[in-house]
Amino acid sequence: MQRRRLSPAGPEVSALGYGLMSLSSTYGKADEPESIDAIHAALDRGITFFDTAEAYGGGHNERLAGRVLAPRRDEVVIATKFGLSFVGGTMQADGRPENVRRAIEGSLERLGIDTVDLYYLHRLDPQVPIEESVGAMAELVQAGKVRWLGLSEVSPATLRRAHAVHPITAVQSEYSLWTRDPEDGVLATCDELGIAFVPYSPLGRGFLSGRLRSRDDLGENDFRSATPRFDAEHFDANVRLADRLGELAARKGVTTGQLALAWLLHRGPRIVPIFGTRRRAHIEENAAAPQIRLDAAEIAEIEALQPRGAAAGDAAPKFSAHLLDR
Repeated sequence: MQRRRLSPAGPEVSALGYGLMSLSSTYGKADEPESIDAIHAALDRGITFFDTAEAYGGGHNERLAGRVLAPRRDEVVIATKFGLSFVGGTMQADGRPENVRRAIEGSLERLGIDTVDLYYLHRLDPQVPIEESVGAMAELVQAGKVRWLGLSEVSPATLRRAHAVHPITAVQSEYSLWTRDPEDGVLATCDELGIAFVPYSPLGRGFLSGRLRSRDDLGENDFRSATPRFDAEHFDANVRLADRLGELAARKGVTTGQLALAWLLHRGPRIVPIFGTRRRAHIEENAAAPQIRLDAAEIAEIEALQPRGAAAGDAAPKFSAHLLDR
């Protein structure tokens, strides 16, 4: 597995990271032995960058991650996030300094570690100035409870304000062939400030894996059912769009998902996508993506087949779209 450095003073990690959200029933019912095997599969393929959050499964995800990763602490970079909760059918953000101090203690306990490598504010709290949230996060660095700081789904202006308080090592936002919003300034700001960009949902929440064929493929209680791109109005059109990429992938002798990940990796040297899946076979498949080389003509063909804005329906789930900082 190739490696990339998140920032000049940040950690070196595998070129692909593993997002653990799907291991806590977010995409339907999860199986714990299968989930543990999935984490081991990622380790076996040289993945060293693991991403979880306080909000995933109400703490279950961090505990699951800790069971496997804490015994191998020196081999991995562990990222977790705080400041997001599900209240009354919608997501709410809490970036208050007192919540920063509360949340880290719970994450450390659940993960079974003394220090979180990369600590993200999960979403910007519109009621709290970013300077206050990041200032409290910086205190955790000084206390040795956190090594590096990150933000998720923030605008260039917010990122600059945060970075002026304490160096930000990584920004995590949705980014894929189908969700190109970070190209509207965030990627350029990260490049300018020496900050890594960590795309989540790099496979379009599963569409760009080439394996989704109907809404019946969604698991019970799968949160994607609340995402416009997956509703009955848009689903079939998006399958047909993904199939166009699949045809190109087949000609190149790779899978649709591998091609989508390779495209992201070619976007810049400090882009580190985190994919999510519960299946060992899919992890092994995705882990081969950094080996795929694309020339300028192939990149142009991919983007012509998947033009910006072509996916039908909004990318963000209805319950959390209001927290995107644009």
